[in-house]
Amino acid sequence: MRRWCAAAVAALVLAVPLTPAAPAAASDNGLSIRPAMGWSSWSFVRRWPDEAKMRAQADALVGSGLSAKGYVYVNLDDFYQKCDANGFVVDGFGRWAVDTAKFPGGIKALSDYVHAKGLKFGFYVTPGIAKNAVTRNTPVEGTAYHAADIADTAATMHKNYNCKNMYRLKWSHPGAQAFINSWANQMASWGVDYLKIDGVDATTIADVEAWDRALRQTGRPINFALSNNLPIAQATTWKRLANSWRTQGDVECYCGPGPNGSGYPLTTWAKISSRFNSAASWQPYAAPGGWNDLDSLQIGNGDQMGINADQRRSHLTLWAMAASPLLLGSDLTALTSTDLAMLTNERLIAVNQDGVAADRIVNSGVNQVWRKRESNGDYIVALFNTGTTGNSTVSVTWSQVGFTGAAQVTNLWSGASEGTVTSSYSATLRPGETRLIRARPASGTVTRLEAESATITQGVVESNHPGYSGTGFVNFDNVVGSGIEFTANAAQAGTATLTLRYANGTTTNRPMTISVNGGAPVGRDFPGTGAWGTWADATFTVPLNAGANSIKLAATTANGGPNIDYLDVPATTPPSTEYQAENATISQGMVESNHAGFTGTGFVNFDNVVGSSAEFAVDAAAAGERQMTLRFANGTTTDRPMDLTVNGAAVRSVSFPGTGAWTAWVETTVTVSLTAGPNTIRLTSSTANGGPNLDRITLA
Repeated sequence: MRRWCAAAVAALVLAVPLTPAAPAAASDNGLSIRPAMGWSSWSFVRRWPDEAKMRAQADALVGSGLSAKGYVYVNLDDFYQKCDANGFVVDGFGRWAVDTAKFPGGIKALSDYVHAKGLKFGFYVTPGIAKNAVTRNTPVEGTAYHAADIADTAATMHKNYNCKNMYRLKWSHPGAQAFINSWANQMASWGVDYLKIDGVDATTIADVEAWDRALRQTGRPINFALSNNLPIAQATTWKRLANSWRTQGDVECYCGPGPNGSGYPLTTWAKISSRFNSAASWQPYAAPGGWNDLDSLQIGNGDQMGINADQRRSHLTLWAMAASPLLLGSDLTALTSTDLAMLTNERLIAVNQDGVAADRIVNSGVNQVWRKRESNGDYIVALFNTGTTGNSTVSVTWSQVGFTGAAQVTNLWSGASEGTVTSSYSATLRPGETRLIRARPASGTVTRLEAESATITQGVVESNHPGYSGTGFVNFDNVVGSGIEFTANAAQAGTATLTLRYANGTTTNRPMTISVNGGAPVGRDFPGTGAWGTWADATFTVPLNAGANSIKLAATTANGGPNIDYLDVPATTPPSTEYQAENATISQGMVESNHAGFTGTGFVNFDNVVGSSAEFAVDAAAAGERQMTLRFANGTTTDRPMDLTVNGAAVRSVSFPGTGAWTAWVETTVTVSLTAGPNTIRLTSSTANGGPNLDRITLA
């Protein structure tokens, strides 16, 4: 039975919303719907992993309670292999041989040990084929090909951090893919659940594609991670192929007293704080199924990690806000109580696992503010003092965050309520300190519809499994057509992202159809959650009418549906109004249609000068704050910022980072204040590169 942790499945997203959605933003292998959580050997164990150390860390992951919070991966990084003067020693089919002095039981035995503890096992590789395989001309398993047929010995060798001597592969030869398939099959037979491929750069896209195909053909779910310091110019490629990608070099400082800089300290605040800018640049590319990886969490062993407690809390806060994988790099056998409390804070874990990567809205000296909006309408806001000396007061207005009026505020590190806060929020922070809050707008309340109060068809209300809300949950009969109907009231017509809480204690998917107000039913999957007492959230976006709405779910197989606890219905968002860029007033730019993927009849290509601009004429039914979404493409690696003005008044500079290609369209959202009636919204390039290609703006 596949085991899931409550934290890891806290916000499982249904595959397709009921309203039209953007193309898939990440690998479609069905994995890493939420960022991976666990431990990796590189930071602390470094170049000296062995079977005993790996088992001890797995034991500590469970014994500390971390696995119960969702930290389930135990990842063996580099230096498990055996080397000679020519590089990696290989097996009979040219694959790296494991050093049996370090791992006498072999990798499968270690994997079995990890799995027996209810955990998942991760492994490591780099691109190419070993020189020793070519020298020996080893056969490619299951084919008539040999290593010499598929190795490009004339090309520059691949990057490798251990034994070196890795030839590139001839991807024009079918034996190259067959070789990678055989390696992936071996890993699958060992029970690998996570694979890190290191040394990835713009020259290794073919290798990444081959490993993606290889992992899929094994039939085993294997979370696919890329490392390290990947170029953002290929961001759309990485998210198409993988479940995570390292956005910078190593977070380790290599400044310890041991060989190769090993030992404590493991990192520095400069290494951590450098992630703020890269997290902001990469933010548009994170989505369920694929995440920006900021590298390992250097938390667990107190101040000797190299950063103090305030800095460690800021470290975890940034990783949580960015929806980065949470892979610990510390010694789990020597956890301090302070750090364990940080790592097991369920409110912080929930922020990381909500499936949303935050964007930066304040970046002024040492002051930074980040925000994200969750599916229930709450806003998560993180304030940072990134400096190393002196207190600083960090402030943000609710309009900058994305709403107006008052909000109920909760401090997520302490769990304490800060009451109702109007208009703005501020905190005086020590150097390296953070404040993380949840702001629930007074006008954005969520209505919870308990399943036991809905209309049930072929099912019963029960309470024999823990963790439910209200007085019970609905257990459907194991028949096609068993189902439930909720009645949701909306104050106005619009769209709403609904959250359905369910449990499926089997390993078999229990799909249901969902229909709204008698509309066409759409199928949705409800996979196993590991136990009937382990509840997961599934979200879907639907159009609602003003007044009462019918939301019906019906089982489509003889297994019936999952157990259902409740449906959360937030306030509706009015339909958006779209303004195509080609209809704007353009200065120093032109309308073109030579790059695919635009909407309308074209897009605006700005001249490469300061001052090129587009001005939109916008009508607002009433005065107030609006969320404006800008759809753009930037095929360069250089940010192309533009100054935003509304009705002649400066609002802010808007960043338009590289998207990887001129056909890779992404969206960024800003808040604007409009007057009732006609308004002008103007975007003006502020650098000699001009603006990005602009497709449209959309006003909520």
